Amino acid sequence: MEEKKETENQENEPLEQPQQTAEQNQEPTAEPNSRRHKGRRAHAKALEEAQTKYAELNETYLRLYSEFDNYRKRTAKEKLELSATASAAVMKDLLPVLDDFERALQNMEKNGNETDIQGVTLIYNKLKSTLQKKGLEEIVAIDCEFNTDEHEALTMVPAPDESKKGKVIDVIQKGYKLNGTVIRFARVVVGN
Repeated sequence: MEEKKETENQENEPLEQPQQTAEQNQEPTAEPNSRRHKGRRAHAKALEEAQTKYAELNETYLRLYSEFDNYRKRTAKEKLELSATASAAVMKDLLPVLDDFERALQNMEKNGNETDIQGVTLIYNKLKSTLQKKGLEEIVAIDCEFNTDEHEALTMVPAPDESKKGKVIDVIQKGYKLNGTVIRFARVVVGN
């Protein structure tokens, strides 16, 4: 029994480990030309190259993204402009018909049968309102300042008074805009 106790005491006693010196606890420092130091340098260089490449690719991506965004916005704007002015050719072709209606109404009023005038006026107003719904608007010219962006001066006449100088005195042919863009200039007589 005594033997058992001695073996149990020996088992419970901590085993003595040899004391390590401070020099042994420290890792050996890597010499500048050692394999470990070269590996760290290579790893740092590879990391730096990867970061540089990432920055370049990110910048390329951002440029391409902004170029595409600009392209998308530009094409959307062009589509809107195209749809707004797509009917300009048709409108230009209909303007002489509108002019003929106005002349016919003027002649019918001079000569006229009241029922004929009412019928033609009804058709004229229907055509004009339909064109206005599509964006056609008449350029107002009488008694306005002469504006080369909207008016085409056919003649200049002496102004009846000082207030009419530089203003439109008479309209020979009406001008029209389609969605804010002039499709036919107003042909006018300007006071001088």
